Amino acid sequence: MARKTKDAAPADGMDYLVSIPRRVVTVYVPLLVFLFVLLFPFYWMGITAFKSNEELYDYQNFSPFWVVQPTLANIEKLLFRTPYPEWLWNTMLVSVVSTFISLFCAVCAAYAIERLRFSGARFVGLAIFLAYLVPPSILFIPLASMVYAYGLFDTKWALILTYPTFLIPFCTWLLMGYFRSIPYELEECALMDGATRLQILVKILLPLSVPGLISAGIFAFTLSWNEFIYALTFIQSSEQKTVPVGVITELVEGDVYHWGSLMAGALLGSLPVAILYSFFVEHYVASMTGAVKE
Repeated sequence: MARKTKDAAPADGMDYLVSIPRRVVTVYVPLLVFLFVLLFPFYWMGITAFKSNEELYDYQNFSPFWVVQPTLANIEKLLFRTPYPEWLWNTMLVSVVSTFISLFCAVCAAYAIERLRFSGARFVGLAIFLAYLVPPSILFIPLASMVYAYGLFDTKWALILTYPTFLIPFCTWLLMGYFRSIPYELEECALMDGATRLQILVKILLPLSVPGLISAGIFAFTLSWNEFIYALTFIQSSEQKTVPVGVITELVEGDVYHWGSLMAGALLGSLPVAILYSFFVEHYVASMTGAVKE
């Protein structure tokens, strides 16, 4: 009898979901609130991008929450009368290259800290995590001096070489946890068979760490794509700017805000990241829920 009661306890704990009113209050209403808060900014950007200036500013005759007379003028202005395609290409190039550089360095650092078991490895890992917590508003001052000194100002290399300063600590910290979950017996067996450390890393750990690598790559790509302070400080010419900086600095003229083009630029700029997440969501969830189990 005691065993039966113990086994039925988990099911009894969910009895409050059987009733439809309780299910609505405890599950569906919170989900609807969450979806509204999450999706409303994208809805607002979308309707603003297709509104004419008359609809944007005339709230007496037009509702601010939907489009009456949609127009493509804002998108046409953004794509053909501004350097937005160049900004998009610059952002993609900088994000992809800096992400690959950061992942390479992070894999080497995470493997050395978690798998080589040298003295002080934990303190090194903690120091890397603390380095990630340093705000970019403090780092960009010494980095600006180095960028000027090496003649990288107003070039893409200024961003490609400075973005890893905050991407590598984050990716290393993320991969350290993933490498830690891979059984050490796999590595020990490979060492007994005569494999080198490089062979173990390339042929054993990296194939098992694909979800973790994808997760770290998505995070690094997202941080690079949305970065603003470094891109604003190290880039001056319009054709070298990235999307976050170009939209803000080029589509605002004094106190005049071109809201239609601004929202169109923000909406188009968010699509690559959303597409990236949608393609690799399964690997991303796998990396968040755990790695190889013993």
